[in-house]
Amino acid sequence: MPIADRKPVVYQIEVQGRLDETWSTWFDGMAVTVGKSGSHKTVTTLAGPVTDQAALHGILSRIRDLGLPLLSVQRLEKETPSFLQEEISTP
Repeated sequence: MPIADRKPVVYQIEVQGRLDETWSTWFDGMAVTVGKSGSHKTVTTLAGPVTDQAALHGILSRIRDLGLPLLSVQRLEKETPSFLQEEISTP
């Protein structure tokens, strides 16, 4: 498949700590949500389409630069979170 034909892949990234929605722009428009983990620690979830591996590494570098512990990175192949459905389908 030519590179130009590839569609963005949706990723969900969890970090320990709190980021509010204003960070969305700095993280390439990813949705930012805050919740608690099983151990009651604050967890921020970034979710959204990522154009390619270089963009993913850029996002991970920004997380590193903020000093936030990275908890997980998941590629969501079959399920797109409901709060992203409209965002992804918008041209």
